[in-house]
Amino acid sequence: MPKVDRRILKTQEALKKAVIELMTEKSFDEITIQDLSDRANVSRGTIYLHYQDKYDLLDKLIEAHMNELREICLSSADLEYVEAELLWFEYFERHYLFFSTMLASKGAPFFRTRFLELVVSVLHEDSCQTEGRNEEFHSDLVIEFFASAIVGIVEWWFKNEKPYSPQVMAEQVGKLLERNL
Repeated sequence: MPKVDRRILKTQEALKKAVIELMTEKSFDEITIQDLSDRANVSRGTIYLHYQDKYDLLDKLIEAHMNELREICLSSADLEYVEAELLWFEYFERHYLFFSTMLASKGAPFFRTRFLELVVSVLHEDSCQTEGRNEEFHSDLVIEFFASAIVGIVEWWFKNEKPYSPQVMAEQVGKLLERNL
């Protein structure tokens, strides 16, 4: 893999940070390239060197977080639910501004759908079984049910400004999953 110039990485990070900060102040549709340029302290031309437009910037930012979450899932495949959930909630906490913005009303409206799709695919890959107490249900219904619950819990956690620590959230959500999956 070719080495990326640190200046490029620094510029891209500044732009990603700028778009998230601006989204806490106004809707994504109201953000202009000039707003991004001013906030990141780069020229408009520099933005276009890295991204096609503001939508491309946001797409790449979202995709990067989705890829990180997928990697966390892959690396925690052999862990118990509580341990795996702790990795997720610690990641959410480290990237609080991004996730709280994306899941808030000013966030990108398609983010929640994208996040839900990720959780569904992870549960499918995890081969959620419909044995025991869930054997009478179709596996796709069980997966959709729990994926919606997980996304809803994460959304609630951010909207309520993280009333519980990642450890408490992981323990509670992990035990709920263990008990019901």
